[in-house]
Amino acid sequence: MSITFTNILNKVHRATGTVDATYTAANIAIDVNIAQDEVWAEALKNNGWNVDDFNQTDYPIITTNLVSGQRDYTFVTDETSNRILDIYKVQVMDKNGVYHDLEPVDQQGNTALSTMTDGGTTSGLPSTYDLTGNGIFLDVIPLTANVTLTNGLRVFIDREPTYFTSSDTTKVSGIDPLCQDYLYLKPSYEWCRDHDYPRSEKLYRDLQVSMKKIQGRYGVREKNKLPRLQPLYQNNK
Repeated sequence: MSITFTNILNKVHRATGTVDATYTAANIAIDVNIAQDEVWAEALKNNGWNVDDFNQTDYPIITTNLVSGQRDYTFVTDETSNRILDIYKVQVMDKNGVYHDLEPVDQQGNTALSTMTDGGTTSGLPSTYDLTGNGIFLDVIPLTANVTLTNGLRVFIDREPTYFTSSDTTKVSGIDPLCQDYLYLKPSYEWCRDHDYPRSEKLYRDLQVSMKKIQGRYGVREKNKLPRLQPLYQNNK
């Protein structure tokens, strides 16, 4: 079950023995968002598949124009202003409108092509890219004619989750619904700990159980892969 911000408020007040005057909705919203970021950081450790906030209305994919003569492209937010956390795949479109995967390389290391670092103006269809900061650098300068290829660059991203505000009491988190107890346990534990409440010890234990559940839920996410039985051979000679 997904819990609303009102549900979280009630759970936190009940666990801490507080009321809105002593632990305000605005402060709880901040603490809940920090707790949600911790869940998100754990979820993004998984390399099995991309995870995304269930509240997002579009896919975590950005398209931008491939501009003649432009080697580097900066990405800070997606098309709905969510901050980008990571870029994990880049594709470029050829003249027939077909996208091709680019191979990631390290421009500062030994894997970069010389065209990335020689200061030259070699042009053509890119085949590799380097990720530096919040931008990507292509191995060659796109196109030879002075044209712009609409949506010629496609970038697959990880992005921040959607956040709570004290004014939106019906908001629910976009993380796994089975992991949302962490969102009230973490603020409750920290408040009790900071105020020397003895119940903080129990809340801490509950918090650790919740984190293990998060690690279990997000740790193995390759559901599209069928399990394969490995035969066990035993030599009885």
